[in-house]
Amino acid sequence: MTTWDQDALISPPIRPIGGPSEHPTVNPIANQSIRLGIMASGSGSNFEAIVQAIHSGQLNAEVPILIYNNPTATVVERAKRLGIPSICLDHRQFATRELLDQAIVEVLLSYQVDWVVMAGWMRIVTPVLIHAFPNRVLNIHPSLLPSFKGSKAIEQAFESGVKITGCTVHHVVTEVDSGDIVMQAAVPVLTNDTLETLQARLQIQEHKIYPVAIAIAVGQRISEN
Repeated sequence: MTTWDQDALISPPIRPIGGPSEHPTVNPIANQSIRLGIMASGSGSNFEAIVQAIHSGQLNAEVPILIYNNPTATVVERAKRLGIPSICLDHRQFATRELLDQAIVEVLLSYQVDWVVMAGWMRIVTPVLIHAFPNRVLNIHPSLLPSFKGSKAIEQAFESGVKITGCTVHHVVTEVDSGDIVMQAAVPVLTNDTLETLQARLQIQEHKIYPVAIAIAVGQRISEN
């Protein structure tokens, strides 16, 4: 059976195949630190991966605020443990998506955020948010875009019978899951996979590429230590 070198299936590659370092870092002197406003709706594993990448020096950034929209989302527990301020903007309390996004923008601006990072944000955003941070809103989607856009992307891929799926970091535009691609990682769909096992392997790659994709998008130089 053919084995996969998962690092070889990341584009652009995180490091040259056979390179000396598993985790690239950014040069903190050559790169200006950025302020990331992170938005999440669920458990927040990508949120934590980003914060840990900052702590390890992989990404020269800080996270002054986490916004979540689901009062029961467990991401808030991660935020408390990591010492990140958080605020809940329950979408059910807003009459329209635009009013929710306006409230989000006000919070992000009050924390002087440079870039917006959607890390499992399960709401379609509107031009209110996109235009407030032009070309500075990122999202991660659990498929190899442009395939399997929208909700339940893992289920779509699983049920379609494809042998390769993956995850994509992309810029957010008004058309869902259609912005310019920053980075992708491919993940094989194994014959004995379930939705749960496939999702678990996808998350491993999401956690690996999202911090690097953020660094690429904001123009930070990746060091191969």
